[in-house]
Amino acid sequence: MEGTGGANGASAATLDQWRQFSRLFQFYLDKTTPHALYRWIGTAILAFLFMLRVYYIQGFYIITYGLGIYILNLLIGFLSPLVDPEVDPTDGPMLPTKGSDEFKPFIRRLPEFKFWYAVTKAFVISFLMTFFSMFDVPVFWPILLCYWFVLFTLTMKRQIMHMIKYKYVPFSIGKQKYSGKKSSSAGSSNGGSRAD
Repeated sequence: MEGTGGANGASAATLDQWRQFSRLFQFYLDKTTPHALYRWIGTAILAFLFMLRVYYIQGFYIITYGLGIYILNLLIGFLSPLVDPEVDPTDGPMLPTKGSDEFKPFIRRLPEFKFWYAVTKAFVISFLMTFFSMFDVPVFWPILLCYWFVLFTLTMKRQIMHMIKYKYVPFSIGKQKYSGKKSSSAGSSNGGSRAD
């Protein structure tokens, strides 16, 4: 009985440590949320290290191909609206199709933070997999690279056609932003003339 109690105590302590680590990890992850540029710079450095390792080892091309397909899938979610008007045009808010339609903000199917987090996790896992030779499946990498470029081109063409058809832009670059109240000098001059 004592051995069972000791094992339960050890597993409970391990579970408590895991929960504490998870809370700490989530705390620091939440602190990175407003710093999108620095998050993406860190991910770009991680991607560069992964590519450098694959180039140096001259292997793990199947891991790189799988990573590329996964990131392409995430990118499609990032560029797609939450409610796809092509699939179900009656459900949820519609995208405006005319200039006179009410403005509705673009809501992504995959938000930027979740997109970044999934891409970063994928690079970390792929980088760790390069340390295990069982994942180094011999393949002819130029075929995989050509196939990935064809898949990327066809997928992006379809996505761009969808954007044109439903008239939406998934980026906020160049869009007008609310700048706050306008100068109250015009209002005060009108108010002053009425008082006279």
